[in-house]
Amino acid sequence: METITLPESKLPGTGQGDYCVIIFNNNTNSFDEVIHILQVATGCPYEEAEMETWEAHHRGQAYVHFADREECDRVASIISSIGVRTEVCEF
Repeated sequence: METITLPESKLPGTGQGDYCVIIFNNNTNSFDEVIHILQVATGCPYEEAEMETWEAHHRGQAYVHFADREECDRVASIISSIGVRTEVCEF
């Protein structure tokens, strides 16, 4: 029997890297605003942005992007430009 080695996988997401962007729920932005800014910032499809927005609303936070530090800082800056609190963290 042959052993198959799968590539190392971190958290599922929109990219590869050692950093992630987390968004936090707020009572200021509408669902549509957050969905739109996630699409602009990450290039993800509507359905993914909608799921992440739902998760932030119902669970208080959502992981929305995984990449290197520079890319995560860029994404977080775009998202936070509409008032959504973000955090870039290493994992």
